[in-house]
Amino acid sequence: MDPPPHDRTRAVMRFVLAAFYLAAGIAHLQVPDKLLAITPSWVPFAAQVILVTGVCEIAGAIALVTRPLRWWAGVALAFYALCVWPANIKHAIEGIDLPPIPNSWLYHGPRLALQPVIIWWALYCSGVIDWPWRRHKGDSSQAGE
Repeated sequence: MDPPPHDRTRAVMRFVLAAFYLAAGIAHLQVPDKLLAITPSWVPFAAQVILVTGVCEIAGAIALVTRPLRWWAGVALAFYALCVWPANIKHAIEGIDLPPIPNSWLYHGPRLALQPVIIWWALYCSGVIDWPWRRHKGDSSQAGE
C-alpha cells in the first residue's frame, strides 16, 4: 500500500532540507572565516559558534531523516533558521562579498523573505505542524469517514 501523498511530499521535503543543511554544515566547517564576515559583532565567540553551528547543522540533517529524532530535528532546525536570520540581514545590508553567493539584492531580497518559509519547511517536513493542509472537523472531505 502506497503512503498518502502528503507523506511522500514530506519525505521528499525532508531529504531536500537535510541535503541543504548537510551542505551548509560542511561549509561552516570548511570555510568558517568566510562565514565569520557575516556574523554580527554582538555574537560572542563567533569563530567557535560557527564551528558548533556547522556540527549542529550536520547533526540536524541526519536527525531529520531519522524517525525517532525527526520531530526534535524539525524544531531545532526551525529555531536555528530563526537564529541565523541576523547574519543573513548583515550579509545583505553590508553587501559582504561571499563567493560563490551572489552579492546582489536579486539574491538577498528573496533569501531574507524566504527565511520564514525555511522555518515552516523544517516544522512541516518533520511532522511538527500540518498547516496549511490540516483537515478540520467541518471539512466535507471527512463527511464519509
